[in-house]
Amino acid sequence: MNRERMLAKVKDRTEPWDIVVIGGGATGAGVAVDAASRGYDVLLVEREDFGKGTSSRSTKLVHGGVRYLEQGNVSLVMEALKERGLLRQNAPHLVHDLQFVVPNYSWWEAPFYGIGLKVYDLLAGKYGFGKSKILSREDTLQRLPTLQQDGLRGGVVYHDGQFDDTRLLTHILATAVDQGATVLNYASAVEVLKGDDGFVKGVVVEERESGEKLNLAAKVVVNATGIFTDEVRRMAQPEVKSMVSPSQGIHLVFESSFLRAGAAIMVPHTSDGRVMFAIPWHGHTVVGTTDTPIAAPSYEPLPLEEEIQFILDTAKLYLSRPPQREDILSIYVGIRPLVKAAGSDASKTSALSRDHTIHIDDSGLLTIVGGKWTTYRHMAEDAVNHAATLGDLKESPCVTFNLHIHGFYEHPETLGWLGVYGSDAAKIKALADSNPDLYHRLHPDLPYIAAEVVWAAREEMARTVDDVLARRTRALLLNAKAAIAMAPEVARILAAELQRDGAWAEEQVASFTALAAQYVAGPAPQKV
Repeated sequence: MNRERMLAKVKDRTEPWDIVVIGGGATGAGVAVDAASRGYDVLLVEREDFGKGTSSRSTKLVHGGVRYLEQGNVSLVMEALKERGLLRQNAPHLVHDLQFVVPNYSWWEAPFYGIGLKVYDLLAGKYGFGKSKILSREDTLQRLPTLQQDGLRGGVVYHDGQFDDTRLLTHILATAVDQGATVLNYASAVEVLKGDDGFVKGVVVEERESGEKLNLAAKVVVNATGIFTDEVRRMAQPEVKSMVSPSQGIHLVFESSFLRAGAAIMVPHTSDGRVMFAIPWHGHTVVGTTDTPIAAPSYEPLPLEEEIQFILDTAKLYLSRPPQREDILSIYVGIRPLVKAAGSDASKTSALSRDHTIHIDDSGLLTIVGGKWTTYRHMAEDAVNHAATLGDLKESPCVTFNLHIHGFYEHPETLGWLGVYGSDAAKIKALADSNPDLYHRLHPDLPYIAAEVVWAAREEMARTVDDVLARRTRALLLNAKAAIAMAPEVARILAAELQRDGAWAEEQVASFTALAAQYVAGPAPQKV
């Protein structure tokens, strides 16, 4: 993916696009892949960088949703388990099996959770990742040696999926491009174009690096902006009622020693009624999440002190080495675009549905919102089916069921830390071979090398230090202080690749340092 070529394609276009997608997260990227692979002319525009919002801040799980089963939402669980299986089938370089252990400290927990997880296995059918089983105390500690042992009776082990969210997003976007789509980050939809009949006929997009505005005609405009859904809807109809009830969730990241074995912990009931996970991810331990209603969405939400303390307090109940505030390497925060239900209590967002919703406003703007990362492919299929009807596009079936994601590679473990790039790993190695300086490791605590920065700029449309350290690599989410230390070298490499001057590089370092400071756990505020 090359941004200059993408922008040139947009400027050279004289015919209306079949579909313009607003939003470069999981949902928008999925729509772009689905539509392009059906033969439609597709343009995707994103105001910031791809995945800047919710899609880069997940719990890193591709799962059916055990707690949705407990809520009785069997159809959502079955759909998600099927999509989980398809994701591993189509992107084995990015989605893999992970063992989860539910520790049991009461006599009734083993049979209760054991039966529930057998139902989970049954619903997965041929898309299952492995069978659940009840564990003895000894087997539980073998899988999780750092588990709190006082009162431990045993556990239940089950299988679910894990992934790197924005690495998958980047590869989905590359798949869309491989299928003929055009994608453009830092391109903000600032106005909706309407015809004499009052129906949406396209969008005005501001290319943010130059400030140039482009009028783009389209047969259908798809609003896939997640937490910013209502903002886009009001461009077309200022009076529309809000659909989204935003909810914030935070994750704390620690070093790997807090989970020495390769399994994860799943706590089915915390004091606030949510599920909590402690999972191994990229050589670190991620613990989360919370569910806190918020007034309005933002790209860089801040963690609340009570959220940090809640996760620390809950983790202490289950880990033999209780994590302390000073152990936190990074705090990342995401916002869920939950869809309001008629008569629902928006003050308790954990009760709102995780199903997706497709809505067509009176203006003809098609909005898709809600859902979850795991079901992005099915959501996209549903959206494109509606878009084809709305725009009177030629009939064309969905083909993404068996469509390999860009970089498809069946044994990524043979590629080391570059395994998340799949088949592109060989190209990154070749790039480094052409200049040994590019093998330079950017920080001793993280595996990333300089060649990955060059690759991100040349092939993955990275434009800022934040793009590289937060999303093309995951440095910021894994270790915020290390990411800050990496920023000057990353800025220097980017400046050379993007033909920017020293002042630009200095501004990038300053901007990123200020941003990354929000991911660092400072001292707890003093109680008055």
